[in-house]
Amino acid sequence: MSNGNIDVSQLMAPPVTDVTQLEKTMDTIKSRMEVMIMKTQAEVCHALEEQDGQKKFLVEKWSRAEKQNDVIIGDAVKGIGQGGGGVTCVMQDSKVFEKAGVNVSVVSGPLPEGAAQQMRSRICSRGKKLEEGKLMFFAAGISSVIHPRNPHVPTVHFNYRYFEVEEASGKKHWWFGGGTDLTPYILDREDAVHFHKEQKAACDKHNPDYYKRFKAWCDEYFYIKHRGECRGVGGLFFDDLDTPSQDKLFDFASSCAAAIVPSYIPIVKKHKDDKYTDADRNWQLLRRGRYAEFNLIYDRGTKFGLMTPNARIESILMSLPLYAKWEYGHVPEEGSKEAELMAVLKKPVEWL
Repeated sequence: MSNGNIDVSQLMAPPVTDVTQLEKTMDTIKSRMEVMIMKTQAEVCHALEEQDGQKKFLVEKWSRAEKQNDVIIGDAVKGIGQGGGGVTCVMQDSKVFEKAGVNVSVVSGPLPEGAAQQMRSRICSRGKKLEEGKLMFFAAGISSVIHPRNPHVPTVHFNYRYFEVEEASGKKHWWFGGGTDLTPYILDREDAVHFHKEQKAACDKHNPDYYKRFKAWCDEYFYIKHRGECRGVGGLFFDDLDTPSQDKLFDFASSCAAAIVPSYIPIVKKHKDDKYTDADRNWQLLRRGRYAEFNLIYDRGTKFGLMTPNARIESILMSLPLYAKWEYGHVPEEGSKEAELMAVLKKPVEWL
């Protein structure tokens, strides 16, 4: 983007919102967020394509159809028939990546009742009141999970989003959420330190307390309760942030998004050609089973997506690995590299 113009040729696909409309409304948080996540999608996809050297991303632009009914909000009648849409980018079964998905969505409409109950619970837990009755929502976000082929290369996840809920009276609630976390199969402590250093640097530009606070939140959130273990070696997680301001939180989310490539790509480059054994591969598939368990049972984004009418299931479930395995009663051998990883997953480490 330059001088208020959006260079669509640098993106994976045209934005969900008409480009002319976006360029006219770049003073709004909705438009700024959409452009930021589209740009981040392109940066990440191009960096992954460069590391793979074999395949390009499949790019699908999709629309979410809403019923073409006007909805009365307060004294105004607002048409929300557009529903929004998104851009899904997937690289599957390539040289370096078994499955890499980078999805952007910009959607709006009536909030389904199940999701509305979640919103009321979360907003009330922050000490704010949310009316009963029909709620409208707007959500713009980028979500990605990258599952490499080589067990020495960790899986990485990231997600950054902006959410609005509007009551029947016209009153709005808004917040930002997101984060990123690293899920190794064979522990390389230098990789974990590098990843966390990059995340801390992004946080420190905005608030010296952010890294410690959101690292702890990440360890707590990405915890597989029924297994008694973390999903990976952590990173950042934050949600329901509505202070200090929209502008400052947008800048923070933008810094975090910009840190993805320098956090992860050097790790891919370091390990993508490492030698590995059949036992390493088997362990990787077992750990991916744990990854699938978390995403299907606990992940907020997956739950919300599945509750949304006319949701695009392929995009919601793109975080699942191409291959996974569940082996009855598997226990890592004492003193093995698998056992070393499990010790960290059972008790999160302060990497910095």
